[in-house]
Amino acid sequence: MTDTVVVLVTAPSADKAAEIARTLVEEQLAACGNVLPALRSIYRWEGKIHDEPEALLILKTRANLFEALRERIVALHPYQVPEVLRLDVAAGHLPYLQWIGESVRPSP
Repeated sequence: MTDTVVVLVTAPSADKAAEIARTLVEEQLAACGNVLPALRSIYRWEGKIHDEPEALLILKTRANLFEALRERIVALHPYQVPEVLRLDVAAGHLPYLQWIGESVRPSP
């Protein structure tokens, strides 16, 4: 197991996802954010089935920054209940994992 995590966040548009990603990278809460601009989400919300276009933001950071990252996403996000899912990274290319660690804030 590594100390790297991947965080998935859906957003109403690629522009909004990119805005969130840029802020998080500038604040060194995430090493990078990948925006996948075209996805379709089908979900139940407030008793109704919705079928909406969205964008997916994939963030990479260290595990010990997840709570600060999650709080910042919630503050920046337009949704009442934004998706913020943490996926622990079991293994990866060591130089890339090191780059992630060096690109975010020092450990609290």
